[in-house]
Amino acid sequence: MRAIVIREPGGPEVLDWQEVPDPEPSRGEVLIDVAASAVNRADVLQRQGFYPPPKGASEIPGLECAGTVVAVGADVEGFRPGDQVCALLAGGGYAERVAVPWQQVMPLPEGVSAVEAAGLPEVVCTVWSNVFMTARLRRGETLLVHGGTSGIGTMAVQLAKAFGSRVIATAGSAEKVRRCLELGADEALNYHEEDFSSKKADVILDIIGAAYLKKNVDALAVGGRLVVIGMQGGRVGELDLGKLLAKRASVSAAGLRARPVDEKGAICAGVVRDVWPLIGAGAIRPVVHAKVPMRDAAEAHRLLDSGEHIGKILLVR
Repeated sequence: MRAIVIREPGGPEVLDWQEVPDPEPSRGEVLIDVAASAVNRADVLQRQGFYPPPKGASEIPGLECAGTVVAVGADVEGFRPGDQVCALLAGGGYAERVAVPWQQVMPLPEGVSAVEAAGLPEVVCTVWSNVFMTARLRRGETLLVHGGTSGIGTMAVQLAKAFGSRVIATAGSAEKVRRCLELGADEALNYHEEDFSSKKADVILDIIGAAYLKKNVDALAVGGRLVVIGMQGGRVGELDLGKLLAKRASVSAAGLRARPVDEKGAICAGVVRDVWPLIGAGAIRPVVHAKVPMRDAAEAHRLLDSGEHIGKILLVR
């Protein structure tokens, strides 16, 4: 098969479309003929040499995909050849085929094509596991989400609104602020012009890290929960424990890629149970900025690096 290979750490130009060995499904794995994958910030970090795949995972980038099941290994439950599916991956999505544990495979949501579904697993599972499973966002509470027009941001805004929460989003331009409001945010701030720290949020979903730590704690309501899922603004920051204690608040940080299969399986099961029906009903929709041929993954990475995208950038076979 052909796949995107990272020749060496570097810029988008190090991504090559090459012949590689075909994967075979091991016990408990499903082999998927990939219709599309999607670009995530983690792929960029892997390309740059900062985020190697977990032990045993494919060196090929790509944390999600959608397509058709072509083979199943022993002990696979619920899937058979011919099924249309999408999947959460630890790697391997930028390829014509990928093998993945069956627990991380999901049926396509009703009314969503295989191409558009390729951009759902990583963002939906990230938001579901962090905002709802870890931070326990409840109806009537306020979610502050940074990067409201990113892939994760567009999903967090829609999902929180669908579950009856109030949403504040930050974004980097007037156009992106407008798009956040269109997606359902009750309030959207241009972080170049406005200070979000005066807001009060029960849950904050943060992709920035150290640079936002102090302001995030300031913005937490009493009993608030800050969930850090990215470090675009650095990895080491100063935490005011006194302020955290006074607010009876908490800070957690979590990645998704390196979690054990059973944890990922529980997240995927929750997504299929509680999120897929909302997508099928039209309450949530995939937000796709561009569809780029998979062989041109370098161009897709350049687009992500530019920061000009709104929603997901898909890689299409």
